[in-house]
Amino acid sequence: MDITPDSLLKDRYRIIQKLGQGGMGAVYLAHDLSLDHDVALKANQNLAAQGTNQFLREARLLAALRHPNLPRVTDYFILDEVQYLVMDYVPGQGLDEILKTEGLQPLARVLPWVAQLGSALAYLHRQVPPVVHRDIKPGNIMYDPQTDSTKVADFGIARITDSSKTKTGMVLGTPSYMSPEQLAGRKIEGGSDLFSLGVSLYQLACGSLPFVGDSMAQLMFRIANEPHTDILSIRADFPPCFVAIINKSLAKLNEDRYASGAEMAEALRQCAASLSG
Repeated sequence: MDITPDSLLKDRYRIIQKLGQGGMGAVYLAHDLSLDHDVALKANQNLAAQGTNQFLREARLLAALRHPNLPRVTDYFILDEVQYLVMDYVPGQGLDEILKTEGLQPLARVLPWVAQLGSALAYLHRQVPPVVHRDIKPGNIMYDPQTDSTKVADFGIARITDSSKTKTGMVLGTPSYMSPEQLAGRKIEGGSDLFSLGVSLYQLACGSLPFVGDSMAQLMFRIANEPHTDILSIRADFPPCFVAIINKSLAKLNEDRYASGAEMAEALRQCAASLSG
């Protein structure tokens, strides 16, 4: 099916424009004619069994979640061999695009954004069984300028951390943001997402990644075995509270990181308050 502007789906959703293309399909801005508001419509044209199951799992996962910093699913349907997921539309940009187009933002602005994400991850990790996102990075974080808030996006590889359903030896996600245990293909828990959030915070604050390598093998080795680049070597004026958050979130061992997203969020909020105090 050729999905172009003004295409009408299910006699309810009119396509406005294509917003982007990802591994699990394209995302469109559409208008819900029945409820008269804009929505984000994710289309998956791969109806192979694995793709179908993964896309449907994302739909069911998101439909059950209720948190201000997580997207809300409102519909799911298959039409002309294409699966569609209808979600809240966030009228903004990914944090990666903000970094590219607007440059580095003040730390007093970045810390509350990331604190919201820590709260969202705490909510995910408190689910029974817990849900681990597995691909936290600036490109999967949407910023809504109308509410000055962030939302975690793209749950295509999220995994329920039930030991009966978690496979070892699987490496999914974006390598630069992965935790040591995720790169090793071991079973991962919520602390892995917090490591990825720490990498994202580091990049949003200084424009660089904490681990780099000339090859994938070198990058993976450094994440697993070497300390991250001291962020003070990039910018020496960062406050001690911020440096402490970076160092704790990027600890190699899960037990040395924050115990929860809520704990990390509180540290971020306290640090932000000290900057304005």
